[in-house]
Amino acid sequence: MNQNRKCFIFSLIIFLFVGISQPTFAQNNSSQPKVLKGEASWYGSRYHGRKTSSGERYNKNDMTAAHKTLPFGTKVKVTNLENNQWVILRINDRGPFVGDRIIDVSEAAARKLDFHSQGIGNVKVEVLDSKAELAAAIGFSFDVPSFAKNELNSGIDTGMLLSQR
Repeated sequence: MNQNRKCFIFSLIIFLFVGISQPTFAQNNSSQPKVLKGEASWYGSRYHGRKTSSGERYNKNDMTAAHKTLPFGTKVKVTNLENNQWVILRINDRGPFVGDRIIDVSEAAARKLDFHSQGIGNVKVEVLDSKAELAAAIGFSFDVPSFAKNELNSGIDTGMLLSQR
């Protein structure tokens, strides 16, 4: 009986270690809000050429941003709430780590959003999950035509086309 008890305790310890050692995925997009409003800041020359948290070199002239939790590569639409200027940015760094700011944008983005001289701006950040959302944010819209109807109305015998190949 004593041997069974030792085996049980040993098994329990092993299962605990295995459970604790399983990787957790901190970059789960499903728990992220799609729209955030708050203060944004920018960073520029001081960090130009340094490595970002994603491993790439920071370029103050690129349309990039730092966010605390969004996955690297996520596209976001950032709108200045004072003047409705907006830009599409790619998350490639972590931050901001000052106050309650929600995003740090590159110097080029701050200039386009027109809060470069103030240093901080009130913004809305919208997460763009799909290519369709990205296209809609830029202003593109498109309809997908139905080819099933065109086949009937075109007068072309598709069986004839297939047999000639």
